[in-house]
Amino acid sequence: MNLQLLHPKSIVVVGGSNDIHKPGGKVLKNLIDGKFSGKLYVTNPKEKSIQGISCHTDIRDLPDVDLAIIAIAAKFVPDAVKILTQNKNTRAFIVLSAGFSEVGQEGKQLEDEVVRIVESVGGVLIGPNSIGVLTPHYHGVFTQPIPKLNPKGCDLISGSGATAVFILEAGIPKGLTFSNIFSVGNCAQIGVEEILKYLDESFDSGTSSMVKLLYIEKVDQPQMLLKHALSLIQKGCRIAAIKAGSSEAGSRAASSHTGALASSDTAVDALFRKAGIVRCFGREDLINVACVFMHPVFHGKNIAVITHAGGPAVMVTDALSKGGMSVPKIEGHHASELLQKLFPGSSVNNPIDFLATGTAEQLEHIIDYVETHFEAIDAMVVIFGTPGLVEVFDAYEVIHQKKKSCQKPIFSVLPSTLTAKNEVDFFLAKGEVCFPDEVLLAQALCKVSRAKLSASENIVTQIDEAAIRRLLRDSVSGYLKPGDIKILFDAAGIPTVKEATASNSADAVKAAHDLNYPIVMKAVGPIHKTDIGGISLHIGTDEKLVSEFDRLMKIRDVSGVLIQPMLSGIELFIGAKYEPGFGHVILCGLGGIFVEVLKDVSSGLSPLTHYEALDMIRNLEGYKLIKGIRGQAGADENVFADIIVRLSDLLMLASEIQELDINPLLGRGKNIIAVDARVRIEKN
Repeated sequence: MNLQLLHPKSIVVVGGSNDIHKPGGKVLKNLIDGKFSGKLYVTNPKEKSIQGISCHTDIRDLPDVDLAIIAIAAKFVPDAVKILTQNKNTRAFIVLSAGFSEVGQEGKQLEDEVVRIVESVGGVLIGPNSIGVLTPHYHGVFTQPIPKLNPKGCDLISGSGATAVFILEAGIPKGLTFSNIFSVGNCAQIGVEEILKYLDESFDSGTSSMVKLLYIEKVDQPQMLLKHALSLIQKGCRIAAIKAGSSEAGSRAASSHTGALASSDTAVDALFRKAGIVRCFGREDLINVACVFMHPVFHGKNIAVITHAGGPAVMVTDALSKGGMSVPKIEGHHASELLQKLFPGSSVNNPIDFLATGTAEQLEHIIDYVETHFEAIDAMVVIFGTPGLVEVFDAYEVIHQKKKSCQKPIFSVLPSTLTAKNEVDFFLAKGEVCFPDEVLLAQALCKVSRAKLSASENIVTQIDEAAIRRLLRDSVSGYLKPGDIKILFDAAGIPTVKEATASNSADAVKAAHDLNYPIVMKAVGPIHKTDIGGISLHIGTDEKLVSEFDRLMKIRDVSGVLIQPMLSGIELFIGAKYEPGFGHVILCGLGGIFVEVLKDVSSGLSPLTHYEALDMIRNLEGYKLIKGIRGQAGADENVFADIIVRLSDLLMLASEIQELDINPLLGRGKNIIAVDARVRIEKN
């Protein structure tokens, strides 16, 4: 990233104004108020002095300048950029002006011309259609609020200027602080991914922010995003992101369950999960997760809820439990001892309720006991408001002091934002963050707890690369024949059921005898066999086989009949779909109606480790069925995960595979076999 953008020694506001209600006037005022320490210039053909700064009426009269912040009509921007690059050695540009690619083809041409000029001199461009850049070095934005910047605060990168402003508006009242803010606008040259790349490559564990917040409308470079997000998280950073535009207008024709279930948004989900990014779906969601990030990391799931109000305790306990966390019962000698320090009627079972009359001193006792004596507890949620009878400064001071001294994180819910406004302001002024709503905190905690880094270890699979490449080389675009799918899966080590294809009834009878009755018969050719009656089950005699063979062959587009032994077990599903830029998205779940109706699937981005595959399986709503319940045999999750990894390895060698379904795999214990599959390839 060009240092003239990040640490400019001189800045010119092109189109500066005395009217601070215009972008050119407001950005100049923010630069002045932010006490930019370098040389500050301004241009405007109609003014001699702007906000106390001598104005250049002609841009050609400027001295050399590092950074230009441009706030003039779009049609004049290319000429201004050309003069600055060629005559003033300017190499960094922030274009606030709108009227570029966001308004149509004519604007796109202007935007492309600006990018061409900037890149011709190795320069860097933020925008156009941006609110600007806010760093400790300069306040190059035309908006409010301007938060007090804190190196330990959050770095915010947004594809929308308005959204960046609204995130600030939502975060500041909760005590959230910010370090750097980048609004990338139209991302004509620099987008969210490039800014994240810079933050990764320039990361300093002593000075860099440890929290990154992203608002993304389009992932243009998914591999860059994955690489640098993963790198930052491995360095100890925590990242949360909103990816907007997750819905898809209209429906797409899909030739498989995977095609119907997978989308570019599924790929984003899988990418975020692989990197360890916490995905959020709104500003408040993002802010609550960011506030959780501002606390120490904890790795358990057991929470102590400390409160003087029963209702909020019930709601937060429900939300934590629903999200996979626990509010375990507290009992024993120390619990009895703590109860003696509280008013009669209090409870320490967890939630720890010390009543509406509870004091700051009692709150201190409770936190000390949870920290010191209740070893099963990993973190605390303290809910403390007021009905307005007394001031609660002392209680908030206790929370502040204990947050500094305790090893177990303390998350403070301060719901009395009006009645105790002075006390809340007192708490936030100490550099704290708080949550006004206990359920939103619980949801954020659960979301953060589910975000995991992928383990680097993997089970090494043996795969016949030569056989895979040979088959794909000799195949044509379209759906592979059942025999070719078997060759492909055998080469990858994916277990498949024994089968034979017959084009006449005599061959079908012979195949049934070789495989042993009972058998299954499936029409070869149609895409959705079940929908057209293209499957016959429990065939046990030659007579029944011949009758069903004749029926199946009369179905339109049927070219033959596939014969397989009749197997039993829990139905599983694996699918894959190629998403441009992302690679293959792999789905897994329960097969049959579970994937067709309930759509209970997990997604991952290839390549997958065994750890990631297990995590996908364990995130399924129907995971307990896979484990086996009520005396029903389940399927071995490690064998299932191994098959998912083998498929991932196959896909890494076979970019030609565009869409793939294995539905079902039949699983019973360690015996998991692919029974039916469709594979579509594109040779280009």
